[in-house]
Amino acid sequence: MTEKGVASDIEIAQRAEIWPIADIAEKIGLGEEDFEFYGRNIAKLSSAFCNSLIRGKKKDGKLILVTAMSPTPAGEGKTTTSVGLADALSAIGQKTMVCLREPSLGPCFGMKGGAAGGGYAQVLPMEQINLHFTGDFHAIGLANNLLSAAIDNHIHHGNKLNIDPRRISWSRVVDMNDRALRNTIVGLGGVTNSIPREEEFQISVASEVMACLCLCDGLVDLKRRLGNIVIGHTYDRKPLCARDLKVDGSMTALLKDAIRPNLVQTIEHTPALIHGGPFANIAHGANSILATRTALKLADYVVTEAGFGSDLGGEKFMNIVCRNAGFSPDAVVMVATIRALKMNGGARMDALEQENPQALSRGLANLKRHIENIRTFGLPVVVTLNRFSQDTTLEVSTIKEKCAHLGVDVVECNVWEKGSEGGIDLANAVVDMIQRVPSDFQLLYPDEMSLWKKVEAVAQRIYGAREVSADKRIRRKLKDLDESGCGHLPVCIAKTQYSFSSDPKLLGAPKNFDLLVRDVRLAAGAEFVIVYCGNIMTMPGLPSRPAAEEIDVDDEGRITGLF
Repeated sequence: MTEKGVASDIEIAQRAEIWPIADIAEKIGLGEEDFEFYGRNIAKLSSAFCNSLIRGKKKDGKLILVTAMSPTPAGEGKTTTSVGLADALSAIGQKTMVCLREPSLGPCFGMKGGAAGGGYAQVLPMEQINLHFTGDFHAIGLANNLLSAAIDNHIHHGNKLNIDPRRISWSRVVDMNDRALRNTIVGLGGVTNSIPREEEFQISVASEVMACLCLCDGLVDLKRRLGNIVIGHTYDRKPLCARDLKVDGSMTALLKDAIRPNLVQTIEHTPALIHGGPFANIAHGANSILATRTALKLADYVVTEAGFGSDLGGEKFMNIVCRNAGFSPDAVVMVATIRALKMNGGARMDALEQENPQALSRGLANLKRHIENIRTFGLPVVVTLNRFSQDTTLEVSTIKEKCAHLGVDVVECNVWEKGSEGGIDLANAVVDMIQRVPSDFQLLYPDEMSLWKKVEAVAQRIYGAREVSADKRIRRKLKDLDESGCGHLPVCIAKTQYSFSSDPKLLGAPKNFDLLVRDVRLAAGAEFVIVYCGNIMTMPGLPSRPAAEEIDVDDEGRITGLF
């Protein structure tokens, strides 16, 4: 239990030395007027400080994006790699910060457990970050549900806006995997309880309010975006916005503090901004633009991650985040694991720890396509192999040999067990690549391309699809959005994270498949169009044995079992 690499993540985090947050703030040049204490170990940056910094003339640092190949259900360690890389960059003398998303309680109590990194590459305080943190997600959920309450209240009190209850598109949210809330009926109980109608819940991280907060450039822009949220249509098919219900101001008031980035630290005291948390399979999958812009002014190197693989979080980071923010990565780190390669090569989930060079070789086609995806955006990429104890020498040499033929370096990484020491080679490789290979960033599609063509561009050039399949209703909705002036928006494709296709069982690097589009929705506040593919759920469910069964509190109040 006490030897390095043996203890659980939470045990390692609880034994780690944590500096007062004022010391971390001082390390990056902040004065006490630039932040507000949230206890001894967490701070929220001042909005005025962030705004002045972002609008100042100080040169931006270098941005490193961490993405991954198609994952297994257990995840491949992007957050752990991101934290370890940031610590390793600090260890070799670079002024570094890491920007991450806030964990959702859904995965924390569901399949994955904690989501603040792992082993000796974590952000601290681990328990608070995983459980409630500074209350940002609660504020997002309340703002979302205030709008829901206002919709039903307006209908109850006479419906002057002529809202058609059958065409309300706004959903309530809760930050928990609760499949029982996917389809519900609200308004039961008589005339005092509003009009009965069908309703659905989404998980909070899928809320458009979350996207608005993560993509805005400040409080004024946030209020504008919230006001633009389309909540449904009138009986004569005219769209209605949150602004029409006059609650955009109160929604913004609930988010006044949530918009401020949260400052914490890694185990090795590298400054970390953790802010926002949309899922990449049902939203755009990146931390807030405000946090990343702030970090780029404060550090020479900034490490950030995009959720799931390059086909989801990576693509959305380029086409949505970079399009909005005006920055772009200087280098990309592609996380791969031997278990994910074997799974994508046909190995069974319960046999991933067994040596299987045949499955490994087949699975390399998946990694190859992810590498090609990054090169499509004109960016240099290095592959990092997140090592596990069961990985064999033969398996590691096979990966390096295959990737050498692609002209891509493979750098082993063992930050879970060794912290920054296990990421020094990766840090040096990334710095060297940034200095040697200039990025030539380019978006996948221009603003003026039609929405249908944008979906085709992602499906064919990133996923490898033959064509996009959709019925006349979907095509009509996309055409109507084009004609209504929304055609310039990027598309945010919601699909499974386990496959390039919309079928989670179609692993590896499939070709000549059809991407099935089942619905389309305008996210006018987030300023993108959501394209739902396959059977993707915006409210996940808990597994048969959820992580919540392992989480407990001992007699002294110490949390246990949180990964």
